[in-house]
Parts: sequence; C-alpha cells; structure tokens
Amino acid sequence: MSHQTGIQAGNDVKKIFASARNGDEYRVLKIIIENGKQCPRFLEFASSAKKMLSLHLCVKLLQCMPQIFLAHICIPEQLSVGTAKRASKQWDQEYDSLVLPLLEDTMPCYILYRLDSSNNQGHEWIFLAWSPDIASVREKMLYAATRATLKKEFGGGHIKEEIFGTTKDDLNLSGYRKYMTSQAAPLPLTAAEEELRQIKLQEVQTDIGVDTKQQTLQGVAFPLHRDAVAALERFRDKEINYVQLEVDSDHELIRLCNTEPTELRDLPKRIPEESARYHFFLYKHSHEGDYLESTVFIYSMPGYKCSIRERMLYSSCKNPLVDMVENTLNIEIEKKLEIDNGDDLTSDFMYEEVHPKQHAHKQIFAKPRGPTGKRGGRRITRPPTEGKEED
Repeated sequence: MSHQTGIQAGNDVKKIFASARNGDEYRVLKIIIENGKQCPRFLEFASSAKKMLSLHLCVKLLQCMPQIFLAHICIPEQLSVGTAKRASKQWDQEYDSLVLPLLEDTMPCYILYRLDSSNNQGHEWIFLAWSPDIASVREKMLYAATRATLKKEFGGGHIKEEIFGTTKDDLNLSGYRKYMTSQAAPLPLTAAEEELRQIKLQEVQTDIGVDTKQQTLQGVAFPLHRDAVAALERFRDKEINYVQLEVDSDHELIRLCNTEPTELRDLPKRIPEESARYHFFLYKHSHEGDYLESTVFIYSMPGYKCSIRERMLYSSCKNPLVDMVENTLNIEIEKKLEIDNGDDLTSDFMYEEVHPKQHAHKQIFAKPRGPTGKRGGRRITRPPTEGKEED
C-alpha cells in the first residue's frame, strides 16, 4: 500500500459528496488539490510588524505566539471541488462533452462521473484519475498518493469502475468502452501458460464410479475408396460372399483388396501372415433346422510381425469402419472376430462363435451336511470354582 499525503476533504466538499451520493443532482464532479496558502490577515500583520520592528524582533515575536495561532497562519492543502455540472441527457450521450473539457494538459485532477445505473448503496459512479505525462513530478506524486483518500471520502461502494489515464484517448467514451472490453476478456497468457491450459482442458478425469463416463479415443475415420464401397454394396445384396479391405496409410484411405468367392474351408487361406486386414464373410449354415446366412466381420492381426504403426492404425480404424458399414451401408453384422492367424477358422469354431451355447441350468453350490447321530458329551467351557475343588 502506498503512503498517503494526509490531505483531507473540507466540510463543503463532504456536503457535495453526500448530496451526489444520495440524489441525482450532479452528473460530473471535478476534484482538485487546492494548494496551501497563507492567511490574508497574517500577511497584513506581518507587513505592519516589518515597518515597526526589526527582523530579529519579528522572529522573537513569532516564537512567543501560541501554537493554536500559528496553526491558522497557513491554510493546508485540501481536496476541493473545481467543477460540478448537472445531468441533462443520458450518461453516454453527454460523456465526452462534460469530461473532456475538464482535462487540463499540464495539471492532474480527479473526475467523478455518475452513471444511470445504481446498486444497493445508491447511484454508481466512474472514478477517473487524470495524470498527464507533461505534468510536474510533484503534482503527479501528490495526486497519486491522495487517490485512496478521495475514494474513502466519497465512498468506495458507489464507485463501479476506476480508470487511470495519461492521454484524453484513455478517458473518453471510446477509451472507457475499450477498458470495459479488456476487463471482460480472459487474462493474457504466455505460450507456456496457454499450452498448459490446453493440456488441462484435455485431461481425462481419473474418478471411476458406476455412473462416470470416461473420455476415450473414438478412432481414426479413414474414408472408404469408391471400389470398396461398391464391393460392400454387392456383398450386402449377396452378389458376392467375401470382401477383404486394407488400410492405405500413405493416402489415408481404406481400399479394396480381394473379392474372390470363398467357402468356409478356403477362409484360412485368405488371412495374410505378415499384414493386417479387414474381412467381411457371408457364413452360410444351418441352425436348429433353419438355413441362415450370417455376416461375420473378421479383424486379422498377425501379432508382432506387423510394425507398431500398422497395428495402431488398423486398431484405430476398425470401429469407425464397422459403424459406417452398419449405419450407412445397412449391413447387419452378426459376429465380430479378432484373430492372429487363419488356423482357428474351422467349421466348429465359426458355429460356436455365431451361436454360442446357452447354459439353461446353472449348478448351485451344495452345502455339505452336518454330522449325524449324537454329538457326544457336553464339554466343560469353564473351570470349576475354588470351593467345589476343596469339597
């Protein structure tokens, strides 16, 4: 907190402040610091004493004067109302015409400007602290050290905004609106702070519960090449029974790889041993006496024979591809499989995956029976008392 000058407001200034706070009489008040001056009567006394007495006797006379009299020889510096004007229009319509003429080029001042809004304490005011660059250093320091005193005398609860300006462009209506815009804007951040803010926004919360939903990566949605789309449409219409797709990472596309007619016994031969693929297979079979044709999606990934980049790319593209096939091409997928080689694609494996066994009866744990017959004699749970032992 800066040091204060001790300059106070006079009684007449306090009366004007009370009237301005409680009513709408004033629109703008210009407050200045009135310089200290000597009392006129003391000047007349000193002039007469100089004619009659020597300089040495005048000094002796001043030393013998009571302190209360010496206090009234000089009037100290105090806050004073330089200009007070009434309101005639809305506050923004007469702002520049009332405020700008009060700003002197070489002298600081304070300006209190009343808005049309109010709070629970009364009318709201704007406090303008004017301190031009070409003003003297003493005046700048004097007004800067008295600003807090003026706000206290007027009432800080009535001041809505406080603006400091060194040029008229800072305190005109345009400058006031720029100041309000800057106050409402977010704080300026350095490059490091902005990067940290983005990291915090993208952080995934670590709380886990029944109702919590975690943010997860949705996948990379590479578009389908037109040949792949045409092949899947033919597969949907059952013109072909097998479609194989591959990811073209250079062009960021999912391209058609193979559409040869494939039976279940030939399906393991379609699985590459050193690269990943997507497969759509029309599984024709009978179940409980009914002939069925089920669409099976197979994602083949031959373990660590593929590069890390290829494994991540195929894994990220899988879910968006399946969603697009089901929702856009309207192909109902009965079963989704993930395999590392084609040896597991046997007839029994495929049937059990499409039609898993349902366990209608679940065996309940049988509680073992307790011991039968007599449980034996009664056991002594506590030792006999001392009296009975003596008997």
